[in-house]
Amino acid sequence: MIHALKPWLVAGSLALTGAVATPATAVDDYGLPQLGTPGTSASSSEEFRLGRAWLRQFRARAPVWQDAIAQDYVESLVDRLLPHSEISGARTAVTLVDSRMLNAFAVPGGVIGVNSGLFSFAEDEASLASVLAHELGHLSQKHYARRMERAEQTQIPAMAAMLAGMLIAAGGGGDAGIATAMGSQAAFIQDQLAYSRRYEQEADRIGLRTMAQAGYDPQAMVRMFRAMQRMASLQGGTPPEFLLTHPVTESRISDTESRASQMSVSHPRDESPLFDMVRARALLDLHRSNPSQANARLAEGDPAPAARRYLTALIDAERGQTQAALAALDELARELPDLPLIPTSAAEVAFKAGDYDATLERTHRLLRLMPDYMPAQRLRGEALLHRDPDQAFQLLRDLTERRPEDPQLFSLLAEAAGHSDREAWGHLARAEHLQLTGRIDRAIRQLDVAEDVAKSTGANTVLSRIEQRRKDFLDYRETMEKF
Repeated sequence: MIHALKPWLVAGSLALTGAVATPATAVDDYGLPQLGTPGTSASSSEEFRLGRAWLRQFRARAPVWQDAIAQDYVESLVDRLLPHSEISGARTAVTLVDSRMLNAFAVPGGVIGVNSGLFSFAEDEASLASVLAHELGHLSQKHYARRMERAEQTQIPAMAAMLAGMLIAAGGGGDAGIATAMGSQAAFIQDQLAYSRRYEQEADRIGLRTMAQAGYDPQAMVRMFRAMQRMASLQGGTPPEFLLTHPVTESRISDTESRASQMSVSHPRDESPLFDMVRARALLDLHRSNPSQANARLAEGDPAPAARRYLTALIDAERGQTQAALAALDELARELPDLPLIPTSAAEVAFKAGDYDATLERTHRLLRLMPDYMPAQRLRGEALLHRDPDQAFQLLRDLTERRPEDPQLFSLLAEAAGHSDREAWGHLARAEHLQLTGRIDRAIRQLDVAEDVAKSTGANTVLSRIEQRRKDFLDYRETMEKF
């Protein structure tokens, strides 16, 4: 089973434990009990269907953190960990949640969620990687379905019921709503959604190995557990509800530390200010009403100097000091030419200031060097809406083909279609956006409108696409009914 909105507190840095190291690939399971074969669970295709249906429902209930740069960063980090996680043939979907709660979660079918609040306490990339690696460990070992087997229940209905319970915890929207739901459902979560200690230990083991093989210091997971333990002790006898589903014991910390101390990282990741810069974006979003708090919080983690300059530039832009922000970002881009988020951020500043021509010029220059950088492509599509809707449609249609589960891209595509006299395509794109955000009945009605428009305008190339998507949407609705 997979954690429902399971929290992870990651803070501070402790001294690394010195020990005789062996290559990460040579570490065995240290006698950890084998809990069954990971593949002996519900079929992967059915897990995928349920997971994607759950994600649509989740988007309808939880606030989304819409930051293309952060999205690309987290997806890249997951892709870096995935080959070492014992997950084969995974089709992952990353969703970012706009919440200051310290949280990350994973759902069968490859759905991975990260709260913006996690960046507030994860002070280095290895700490964030430890959270994701642990979650991938649960997915690789199919703990969700295996718990269903232990309960001797029908796997798929039980899995759907459990996922429905996870949606309860996400309901309400915003931090207050989520916190209230978490509090009122504490007993349910404790009973139904907490992993067994053995499953946690297995995910720890897989997570440590995944980290080391991907080039991250496995001691970061130990630091994470220590931070969680400190938080629990500070809360006295009544720890926060979200810690109830993730008990941190001294024996678990000791076990993790012992394993981590016997691992070495053969190809450590190079130091880069990239994580600190994405963290700066998260902190600015979390403290949008008082940007100076974002600056103070970032400084507590001893960030790379370039990240502090980056955040200062973003704050200047928020305060209307566009030229100062652009000058600072351009200087950073010259110093760090391998980080496309910097020139993309500059283009973003120009876009928010209403300078669409500068946005197009800046994204064009960047995409000549890094043509596949999605945040710049998306921003260029937004700017083209104001200058050349036809070109915007072509670009955004290509992006949605490559990213068919990105609801924001379909929203932009619908707008581009409307401004370029492609009415049928506009209705189809709106239908895609609706189904991706859990409003499947409205999506099907939108398809009806798209079909009528396509027939009346002779847009025959759209009709076959509409017919296929109707079948898919009806299939989605049938799966969603299980929730």
